[in-house]
Amino acid sequence: MGTSAESDAFVAFERVQKSYDGETLVVKDLNLAMPKGEFLTMLGPSGSGKTTCLMMLAGFETATHGEIKLDGKPINNIPPHKRGIGMVFQNYALFPHMTVAENLSFPLEVRGMAKSEREQKVKRALEMVQMGAFGGRRPAQLSGGQQQRIALARALVFEAELVLMDEPLGALDKQLREHMQFEIKRIADDLGITVVYVTHDQTEALTMSDRVAVFDDGRIQQLAPPDELYEAPQNSFVAQFIGENNTLEGVIEEIGGNRCTVKLDSGDVIDAMPVNVSQKGERTRVSIRPERVEFNPELGPDAHTLTAEVREFIYMGDVFRTRLSVAGHDEFIVKTRNRADQKRLSPGETIQIGWLPEDCRALDAS
Repeated sequence: MGTSAESDAFVAFERVQKSYDGETLVVKDLNLAMPKGEFLTMLGPSGSGKTTCLMMLAGFETATHGEIKLDGKPINNIPPHKRGIGMVFQNYALFPHMTVAENLSFPLEVRGMAKSEREQKVKRALEMVQMGAFGGRRPAQLSGGQQQRIALARALVFEAELVLMDEPLGALDKQLREHMQFEIKRIADDLGITVVYVTHDQTEALTMSDRVAVFDDGRIQQLAPPDELYEAPQNSFVAQFIGENNTLEGVIEEIGGNRCTVKLDSGDVIDAMPVNVSQKGERTRVSIRPERVEFNPELGPDAHTLTAEVREFIYMGDVFRTRLSVAGHDEFIVKTRNRADQKRLSPGETIQIGWLPEDCRALDAS
């Protein structure tokens, strides 16, 4: 990543590493630059290093190596409460014995702010999250969604320009969670704040973010806008982790330009886009998204067709999900829109399926 990007960055990690025992690195040589006003999500499985990165930025963990900068200034040695960063956790961390207004006022009081100014800031923060009428209630009198809004208001109360959120919606039910995703994004956009958001929920990451950093094994595997991450994964891990994905394994037979020919382990030969492969004879895993596959295709001379056997045909409302046996794989999924002309398929039926070579990506075999 160029220095020009880093010098303009509001948040920057420069060659950051973290080890708890002096041997194993949980974060490995991390470089990341974020502009002001960006909503960036750190996404990855448990133990991938995403929460550790958030905690180092907050100041609750120290980097073993490298530098973290906020608005151009190194913050490695600045204690958490002096970084001016707002935090929102999954468990809300609200004081049960205080009213909502007292919960919001407390961090301002600690900073020695005058009472009239505190009241003004609390009122404004509650209005931002549409909770203006709830200042006199205690946390126990609020629903989960309301408590989460108050936790967000508390992060916004001292007008922090950077807000960190660690799995903030994990405790909410699906419907409320989806509603809050849009709500948080709207508030962040309206206020122009910079957000670093940690989740292991890929749908949440795709819905909310300007960019997503996909973590695995202490490294960022890919950093890109949501659509690019989904449509153009750079390696097998990202392809498997983001959204549903079909993979077929084989060997590169020919490669040149933006095409390669793959001989699948089943003996079938297909064309694909070479993404993370470079030479003939190399093992590869090709990736095709379920919605890019067509039944009895009429995709033109370029397309591939393979014979498939229907295993399961599931009605899901807006889509049909068909599980097929293809090229020796029994878990090949095709998603088709629920249209009036969609013929229902029966288990055991044999059909032709196909896709365009540019929708099929030849990735690393690991």
